[in-house]
Amino acid sequence: MSPGSSPKRICIAGAGAIGCTLAARLGLAGHAVSVLARGATLQVLRRDGVCLTDREGDHQVPVRAGDATELGPQDILFTCTKAHDLPAMAPGLAPLITPDTVIVPALNGVPWWYFHGEGGRFANAPVKSVDPDGVLAASLPLAQVLGSVVFITAESDAPGKVRAPNPHLIMLGELDKPSSERLQDLCGVLAGAGIEARPLERIRDKLWTKIIANISTNPLSVVSGATLEEIYRPGELQDTVIAIMRETLLVAASYGARVEIDPLSFLELGAAMGPVRTSMLQDLDHGRRLELAAIGDAVLELAARFDIPMPVTRKVIALARFRGRQAAATPRPQEPS
Repeated sequence: MSPGSSPKRICIAGAGAIGCTLAARLGLAGHAVSVLARGATLQVLRRDGVCLTDREGDHQVPVRAGDATELGPQDILFTCTKAHDLPAMAPGLAPLITPDTVIVPALNGVPWWYFHGEGGRFANAPVKSVDPDGVLAASLPLAQVLGSVVFITAESDAPGKVRAPNPHLIMLGELDKPSSERLQDLCGVLAGAGIEARPLERIRDKLWTKIIANISTNPLSVVSGATLEEIYRPGELQDTVIAIMRETLLVAASYGARVEIDPLSFLELGAAMGPVRTSMLQDLDHGRRLELAAIGDAVLELAARFDIPMPVTRKVIALARFRGRQAAATPRPQEPS
């Protein structure tokens, strides 16, 4: 922790790979870290804490674990669940949130808050694909939300055990103004925990960069079984990837986003990541629900507002949904708890 700073009460809602990485790094920095958990994960966290292996070595970090009522009010709340799981969780987060709690959703795809404070022709409109019943808007006060774009590569093979071999980076921004004291404070908290934190004046620009990366790789990986290296390098899949990128760039431009990276640079950077399996492909392997609503359907929803057809993207998402339903219906050996 930096000199003169005080420890924060920080809760991580979602004990997956990203959530546990944040919990460990923030705990190592001296903050009072809690993790919202249940079942076998709750027991492991209470007994062993979080075990993180990253570029600085192996760490075993004790954390407080429990339900929202037990953990109580927090200064900072990170939500690190899958986007489709958040509506069921959000109403139960109320005991963690005070009028001063900063809420940071760490989600893939288009967030439910996209149009809040955006000021365009769709100002404050909902994104039905990710918040169909308005539960998130009602449960998580938008005035307390900071936008985030998370670039942390982490894998977890067992509850509370995480490998995160690459540098940790989070980009953050206010939804309705260029900057704020709380934004700068949060960046300082993360930087003190060994996580590079960049405050952005236009968070939606960088959000579209990640949306393009996600939508051009995750559904296609489900259809093809390909790694990032195989998707991005010259070969049978590259034309499809480029077509999805171009369709999504048109949507981003329609909403005034400034995307700094071009498709060819995307291909070079993606291929350099090597034989990485996307999170959606990993979910397919385990028969878990795919994050197609936030990563795919929400982009199609935004495209429809401007009558942008996105034919290639739409077909790949449909094929991925079919594969996901097949996988979910296939009996699997029970995994040890």
